[in-house]
Amino acid sequence: MRVFKVIHKASLTLVMAAIAALFLFPIVITFTNSFMTAQEIDFNYGPIGQINEATEKGKKLFGNLKWLPDQVSMEQYGKVLVGSSNYLKMFWNSVFLVAPIIAGQILVAAFAAYAFSKLQFRGRDRWFLVYVMTMLMPFQVTLVPNYIMADKLGLLNSPYAIIWPGIFAAFGVFMLRQFMLHIPYAYIEAAKMDGAGHLRIFFTIIVPMVKPGLAALVVLLFVDYWNMVEQPLIFLEDPFRQPLSVYLSRINDEPGIAFAASVLYMTPMVLLFLYAETYFIKGIQLSGIKG
Repeated sequence: MRVFKVIHKASLTLVMAAIAALFLFPIVITFTNSFMTAQEIDFNYGPIGQINEATEKGKKLFGNLKWLPDQVSMEQYGKVLVGSSNYLKMFWNSVFLVAPIIAGQILVAAFAAYAFSKLQFRGRDRWFLVYVMTMLMPFQVTLVPNYIMADKLGLLNSPYAIIWPGIFAAFGVFMLRQFMLHIPYAYIEAAKMDGAGHLRIFFTIIVPMVKPGLAALVVLLFVDYWNMVEQPLIFLEDPFRQPLSVYLSRINDEPGIAFAASVLYMTPMVLLFLYAETYFIKGIQLSGIKG
């Protein structure tokens, strides 16, 4: 029986390692290839179906996928960061879009989740169900109403056409409410007996106890809105106001710059996750969200 458990554990470990390697493969290739020279990138990923001038061997039928560069070079990063102002411009566009959405949704979601989980009022659960139903609607369903509303308010081609809907999205309320339901109501009753009001209870009891949930929500919101493409394409007609995620979709014809820009693009997400990893895992576990 013990031998069977060891074999089962080893097999499971190998399967999970293979799955992890499969998911990490594109990231590793992107990172290592970003340090290639322009000539090596052209040789490996030049246009398919054209004469390969480097080898003079007729038409090139396949790309040459390489793990490591023959010569390490920062040339592609120089082109992205110094040679063109588009990357830095759209990087800050992304920051100025994502930061207000995260800050605003954290504030709104925390207060709303407290009301839906700890306050007693008529129709509370029904109102919460109606509110959360908006999560079930895909972006394509709410696109037309949001576009019409932004047009009537004069917000088209403005970051606020994306920021305001993002601040009042329902996901944060749902997640934090699930997290706050695990907090015993006895803490709130004890605070009320000491004369504390709802604001004091919220900031001195609830917020410290939901820090893992807040950290998890920050990571999820950052990944979601940092990677958004549809909203900027629809609501922001001016290319110079669009975020970095849109910029990456337009440089596929330049593999070297695409590799370097992709590495720089995913770096903030990786750093944020590594910094908040413990809180993130704990927050997801206690929130009750599965999958």
